[in-house]
Parts: sequence; structure tokens; C-alpha cells
Amino acid sequence: MAHRKKHAPRHGSLAYLPRKRASTSKGRIRNWLDQYEDIKFLGFAGFKAGMTHITYIEDQENSPYYGKELMKPVTVIEVPPLILIGVKVYTEDSYGKYILGECFSPNINQNLGRKIIPPNFENYDFEIQKNKLLQQIDDNSEIRGIFQTQPYETALPRKKPDILEIKVNSIGNPKEEFNYAISLLGEEIRARDVLLEGELIDVIAVTKGKGFQGPVKRHGIRILTRKNNKIKRAVACIGAWHPARVRYTVPRPGQLGYHQRTEYHKRIMKIGENEEEINPKGGFINYGKITGDYLLVLGSVPGPKKRLIRLRKTIRPDKAFKIKAPEITFINRESQQRK
Repeated sequence: MAHRKKHAPRHGSLAYLPRKRASTSKGRIRNWLDQYEDIKFLGFAGFKAGMTHITYIEDQENSPYYGKELMKPVTVIEVPPLILIGVKVYTEDSYGKYILGECFSPNINQNLGRKIIPPNFENYDFEIQKNKLLQQIDDNSEIRGIFQTQPYETALPRKKPDILEIKVNSIGNPKEEFNYAISLLGEEIRARDVLLEGELIDVIAVTKGKGFQGPVKRHGIRILTRKNNKIKRAVACIGAWHPARVRYTVPRPGQLGYHQRTEYHKRIMKIGENEEEINPKGGFINYGKITGDYLLVLGSVPGPKKRLIRLRKTIRPDKAFKIKAPEITFINRESQQRK
């Protein structure tokens, strides 16, 4: 008796559940990794401008292309400076993590009022609040900075900023970390102050939204034959009689895209300040021209153009990877409008 060859199911992986719209377009970072000897912030944020390609000399000795010139696609992320508007202190006990307190800068940017209601500084004493928090900090405390983005310094058609939390790298002395964050309160933090050229980072972003889609596009199931009864782009059998319900493993139609995704080990190829080195003729399609600091990240990142992209010091360090600024020999600046 001949045995029929078994095929693996063709629908998508169940690694991503639930498949529903993200709660916010700016993404969420749930975990951080302390891995540095000095005190610094562990992340940054920028806006996706588009893609281009570069040629560079491969500098990783464990690569089969070591020493050779490679051509690779890169994503251009505009990274205007972030403003540190506050410091938040968390502590942890047997019940979990909770907020111990927060301290805001008296110098509030005028555009922040478009997003939140700033504190009333007539009844707010900064020094008293700072000293109160400093006394409450213990060895279990975690220090995070509250940052404001500046989309009005880019080509984006909006002025309302985003509010982000970025953790301070822990060296085992929370009071010293708190004083470091307080010393920068109200100042602008640039990408070069946090990130290094050539290092690996994690990218957290919300993907392109594609709306309500059927199971063929959403899960990649097989299209049924012509002789099937009425349906072709659907699952023929959605399960057994009992249990008397449809299991979650059955491919069903629903939301596709606009999901938060994390991509690990994206390499920063360049941190630039001169926009003339990267702007193509006519600017990036659906974005415009870059007017300030920018990053070149090897490969693609999730999300459409203009989407806020969050960058985090990698949470899965690669011990074999050597951090060094790559030697870029060419950056493509041809018009993306075929003109």
C-alpha cells in the first residue's frame, strides 16, 4: 500500500497572537538590558524616511565576505534630538513594579501642550520633588527618562510630539543614575550621544496596516479547486463537531498589519549630521527631504514612511560581533522619482 506524502500546513505561524491592531502607533518596549559600564540611555527614536543602497567594506572577520566590497540596502531614519522633559523612578517589591514618583523639568517646550497638559509650576517646587525622590530611591529602583520627540523639525506635517520612556543603563547605583538624568533635564539628547556607528540595535515599530483580509492573504492557505461548493478562498473544514467551537489554530479572516513587531540585530551603518550626503534628488517619496540628523540602518525596518521607529540597545548581545564604524564607499542619491 502506497503511503501518501504529508505536507506541512500552509497557513501562517501562530507565533503572533492576538492578530489585532496595535494600541498605539509608536510601539512599546517591555524589556531593557543593562550591559554597559557607564551611565547612558538605552534607546532612541526617529522617523522612517525611506530606503536607498550603499556599498561598504565588510569588516566582520567571521563573515565569508570579509574584506570585500558589498552592496546592501539601508533604511534612512531621521533622528531629530529628543528633549528630556522628566525623570521617572520605578521600584519593585514582591507584588511587582510600580511608580515611585516623577520629576518634570521647569522648562517645558511650547509644543508639549499639544500632547499633554503640562504640570502647573506655580504650585510645583522642583527642588523639593527632586530631593524627595532621591531619599526614596533604594537598590531596587529603576530610573527612566521621559522624552519628547520633535516632529516639527522634520518634513512631517505635524507639530504634536510623542512622549517616550527610555531606561537609564543600570550600574548598580540608582542614586547616581538619577543624578545623571537630572543633570540633563530640559536638554536635547542627540542620537550620537546614545548610539554608536557600527553597533547592533533592536528596532521596535508598528507595521503597515492592511485592514480586514481573508485567510488566503492573511495566513497563506491554499486556494480551493474549481469544483468546491461556493467557496475557494476559505477554509473548507473549520474543525470537528466537538469541541463545539472553532479553534484558534484555524486560519480565519481578520485584521492584517498594524501589528507591533521587534526586529533584532539591525546594524547602524552611519550616524550623519549633513543631510546633503543622503538626500536624493527631489527628496524621499512620501516623506520629503531630511533636514537634520539621520541614521542608516542595514536592511529594512517595519512600518510605512513617517512612522515613529523606536531603537533599543540590543537585548541579545552577539559576543562574536565587533563594534566598529564601517567603511562606506558609496551612498546612492539618485532620484527616486525616475526623473
